Amino acid sequence: MIIDRVSFALAHSGKVVEAAIRQVLAEQGLKLSHAHVLGLLAERERLSQQALIEELQVDPSVLVTLLNALEGDGLVARRRDPSDRRRHVVEISERGMALVAQVDAAVQAAEAELFGSLDDQELAALRRLLDRVKGAKTDACAD
Repeated sequence: MIIDRVSFALAHSGKVVEAAIRQVLAEQGLKLSHAHVLGLLAERERLSQQALIEELQVDPSVLVTLLNALEGDGLVARRRDPSDRRRHVVEISERGMALVAQVDAAVQAAEAELFGSLDDQELAALRRLLDRVKGAKTDACAD
């Protein structure tokens, strides 16, 4: 029966998890897409706008809208690359790094509640399986 399919269970679980994470992020004043950009920049410190477009798989206009909001809040800064003035580089600010740390702690607490019935091995197995399911392409965290 169609409702017994793994894809339906995964879609339902995904909605539950997404709603919880969106709530946690909203409490920090962020959208999912903003958190994704900040997370990438926190990991790598700085990226070109083109690299962000490729990583997020979004249209350039979508990225500009995201960066405008983040820059307006003082979370990122865009600069021309001194080695190639045609290229823009995006860097996370100290304020952005501090927010990422707060958000990470809040998401960790939400995950503890969401996945509390799973042990560490089960969580690791779930992560491996999800990584295999998603394949090479994933949609950017759309709002």
